[in-house]
Amino acid sequence: MHELVASTSASFRLLGQQIRTTMERYHIPGVAAGVLHEDVVFAEGFGVTSVDHPLPVDTRTLFQVGSISKTVTATAAMRLVEAGRLDLDAPIRRYLPDLRLSSDDLTDRVTLRHLFTHTGGWEGDFFGDFDPGDDALAKYVSRMAHLPQRAPLGEVWSYNNAGFSLAGRVIEVVVGKSFEAAVKALVFDPLGMTHTFFFTSDVMMHRFVVGHEVADGKPVVTGPWPVTRATHPAGGVASCMDDMLKYARFHLDDGVSETGEQVLNPETIALMHAPAVEAGCFADAVGMSWWIKDIGGARIVMHEGSTNGQKAVLVLAPQHSFAVVLLTNCDAGGELLNETTAWALKHFLEVEKPEPVLREAPAHTPDAFAGRYDCTLFAVALAVQDAHLWLQLEWKGGFPTEDSPPPMEPLSPRMRLGFYDRDRVVVMDPPMKGERGEFLRDPDGKIAWFRFLGRLNRPLAHPA
Repeated sequence: MHELVASTSASFRLLGQQIRTTMERYHIPGVAAGVLHEDVVFAEGFGVTSVDHPLPVDTRTLFQVGSISKTVTATAAMRLVEAGRLDLDAPIRRYLPDLRLSSDDLTDRVTLRHLFTHTGGWEGDFFGDFDPGDDALAKYVSRMAHLPQRAPLGEVWSYNNAGFSLAGRVIEVVVGKSFEAAVKALVFDPLGMTHTFFFTSDVMMHRFVVGHEVADGKPVVTGPWPVTRATHPAGGVASCMDDMLKYARFHLDDGVSETGEQVLNPETIALMHAPAVEAGCFADAVGMSWWIKDIGGARIVMHEGSTNGQKAVLVLAPQHSFAVVLLTNCDAGGELLNETTAWALKHFLEVEKPEPVLREAPAHTPDAFAGRYDCTLFAVALAVQDAHLWLQLEWKGGFPTEDSPPPMEPLSPRMRLGFYDRDRVVVMDPPMKGERGEFLRDPDGKIAWFRFLGRLNRPLAHPA
């Protein structure tokens, strides 16, 4: 049994101070935080579930973990791979004979490995709502033939939610149960995650947070609360800090559950955490659903999650038996995730990511990159002022459903970009300070894409 450390201990008292200060700075109503450090476990809740109907956040309060759900979907699939019921490199048509994507060649060749490494190449931000029935994923997959192909299969990394809905459909067909029932049997039950759910009808029986966005310096409740059932494999898990720490411990302990059951083999966990595909500026690489980064010489395996007004992060440092989990109920929670994660890595492991060394954009001026770039969820405006390239995002809406409107404040602040390599930039100002992007070029040397926030943003017109 792991030791539960009181929040009055020195290290965790400092962590709590860091969190409270950051919550106040960014107007975040509620946070749950957890740390695993070797045989020490710490978990605590801060703030309230909602500014309209406040209840204290504790370690059993349910948050949406967003895209951390992708690692759960991959974990369920890897159990089926070990059982010989799935093959990462077999054509998905083996399991879904009626699959139709945008071309016959793509349909014939796509595999689960493409899905879990975000290399399918088609439009990934499709959030179609097909009602809450058990056929939601089947209906979703039937619409995937209409998704345009942005890049050749397996050649360009681009964050792809749709691929995980397809993977979820494969899981439910192979298991012969709904996706949610399959994941409960394959992951939640063996890990003892008794307080983790997909459906709002389950969540509402417990204490849970609602999402917020910040308007005029104040947090305001935002809706809708759920993601669609068709996107459960990509982002539908709702969980609490106690259960998320069980999940983190399982991935740190080479696939062993809290009761000592070997749920996944160590070799499978190692495969999930191993670099598989370079991910540009988003991460050093991705494994089987996990992002992999080198931070100050420490290998970090992680995933973030974002839903409507909620943000979360799960960070593992397997060589140090260390994990940090942060759950927030505000769109501004991304700043808290970044600052608190960096603080925890520095404080507990004495590692920190060095600031990129900025340089002049070689052989180019900032004007060469100025223009408007576009993807499904947002547009990026790049403009030159005072010899600097400035970035501003315009959020379009389209999440958690296709018809969702933009947020109340759709325009981000303007933020300076600095070049740290020929075609690579880093954001120098809040609220996205440290976020990186890169310009991808076609064979003629023209800018084909600006990859930012993991998405391929196409230029609406080639910059000068």
